Amino acid sequence: QVHVVESGGGSVQSGGSLQLSCVVSGSPHQRYCMAWFRQAPGKEREGVAHIDGNGNVVYPDSVNGRFTLSLVDAKDDAKHMLTLQMGRLRPEDTAMYYCAAEPSYYVGAKFSRTKYTDWGQGTQVTVSS
Repeated sequence: QVHVVESGGGSVQSGGSLQLSCVVSGSPHQRYCMAWFRQAPGKEREGVAHIDGNGNVVYPDSVNGRFTLSLVDAKDDAKHMLTLQMGRLRPEDTAMYYCAAEPSYYVGAKFSRTKYTDWGQGTQVTVSS
């Protein structure tokens, strides 16, 4: 069974920074694709960062250059710590942020929410102008 738990988030002024963390716990030696998504009220959930089972990271244009995804694996690979460092935040970055995991080296559509089986509860990020 996979557990996904996010932490971090909060409120910040435009131009500021925040860091989100996510712990994905599962079977030892299982590789995961993991991603951060966000959803603003009235909008679709959108991906903002993805890492595959080989550690390759991609971002959409909307956050590229401002967000940085990092991964630290536990020695037994049973726990994975995923952090999302967000800089130069804008009011349009305001949303609920979710961490997602899929027990696979690759997913076909990296920013499609349907490709991920396990989700955290979400953490709120609010950016004021």
